[in-house]
Amino acid sequence: MSNNEPPEHLHLLSSFEAGWEGLNLLYEIEPADETPEMYLGQHFIVIALDNFRASYMLNQSWHQVDYARGDIAILPASEPFPRTQIDREVPLVELFLEPAIVSRVACECVDTAYTELVPHWHIRDPLIQHMGLALKAELETGGVDSRLYVESMATALSVHLLRRYSARQQQIKNYTGGLPKYRLREAIAYINEHLDYSLTLAELAASVQMSPHYFATLFKQSTGLTPHQYVMKCRIDKAKQLLHIPELTLVEICQQVGFQSQSHFTKVFREHTKTTPKVYRDAL
Repeated sequence: MSNNEPPEHLHLLSSFEAGWEGLNLLYEIEPADETPEMYLGQHFIVIALDNFRASYMLNQSWHQVDYARGDIAILPASEPFPRTQIDREVPLVELFLEPAIVSRVACECVDTAYTELVPHWHIRDPLIQHMGLALKAELETGGVDSRLYVESMATALSVHLLRRYSARQQQIKNYTGGLPKYRLREAIAYINEHLDYSLTLAELAASVQMSPHYFATLFKQSTGLTPHQYVMKCRIDKAKQLLHIPELTLVEICQQVGFQSQSHFTKVFREHTKTTPKVYRDAL
């Protein structure tokens, strides 16, 4: 490897092959080496999964930061990621958030397109840590079935970043009262008619002529569940009905309720029913 080439990174998990949009995740082993300055073009969040020391070249001098497990760094898309030295091999979860998502959420929530985030090199933020680990777990089991979940998380993460880490203190609108009953009926009907499809938050919101964040907030107030949780519940309810039809194979049922991965279908089914689809059918 030449001196100008970045060191090899061991990617243990990557969402870039899973079709995630707006928000992506890398789970990698960062080598003990130096990386050059680079532009990422996305808001970049690093979550440490172990202790290490990073040295950043900022304003022509080295700045050392000691990280413990759970510590976080946030770098906005407008900033280059600086030349960096890592003192030891360390596992990291890295989130890449599209600026367009944050801009859209800002327009919905604060009546402005002003979305300038500022760098934070060393923070503790349990919510971001939880989001990162939840996304990692979802990628491990859900993969391509996770679009609605990821889109919802991207919106929630954007709201949090605007509230806590923007250059100007943002007052996020509070929506209350839930969805009007006719809109809730329309949304639920749309979900049930498209359970075999990879639904997105944008599509659900558009079905009732609302913005995604506004829709997701009011939908949870009305149902007690996020759109993703509600869709999963409907898929499992329908799967339980289909399991009564002996002519249908488990693979066919999996596809009819919108899961592209049978292992993910089994995992979600077990979470909702405490048993597997096969055991559930055998007990009928």
